Amino acid sequence: MKVVASAESGYDMLLAVRIAGDLVGEMAAFEERPRSGTVVACSDVTARIIQVRALETFLTRHPDAMRAILHMLCARLRWANRRRIDFQAYDSLTRLARVLAELSQAYAQPVPDGDGKRCDLGVTLTQKELASLAGLALNTAEKNLAALAARGLVERSYRNITICDVPKLLEFAKVVADNPY
Repeated sequence: MKVVASAESGYDMLLAVRIAGDLVGEMAAFEERPRSGTVVACSDVTARIIQVRALETFLTRHPDAMRAILHMLCARLRWANRRRIDFQAYDSLTRLARVLAELSQAYAQPVPDGDGKRCDLGVTLTQKELASLAGLALNTAEKNLAALAARGLVERSYRNITICDVPKLLEFAKVVADNPY
């Protein structure tokens, strides 16, 4: 699933990627405000709608579940804060590499014939969506993907990215190997 938000100008931005088992819509429920994004299914989805009062009652009775939701919200805020810092702290190539590295840490699938260093990104994203996650213009993201491919860090095919050497990508992107999610 993809979480998308639209600006008043009509610009659509990919905010996040979510997978099976992820909770979505919790901010709007807890704040009792309109949702800040739209979740778009990328394949067949089975979803369960939980009314806010039922959720609050459940969380009151199960503090461990409340802690789990708080951990999830903190991780999402930390990810958003990192993106904001990245906009000023890193050039566009490093920002894109950081997004790819973090996506690979969260969602990657090992390549069966690989040496343990190669993996498929694990999520299907267009170049426009990758650009959006990294805060780049599309043409900048295209050039940077080509540069990462020329360095042997990624291979591209239609809507698929293979990370050729995860440790080298993490090093290039200046991302520590521990995934805070």
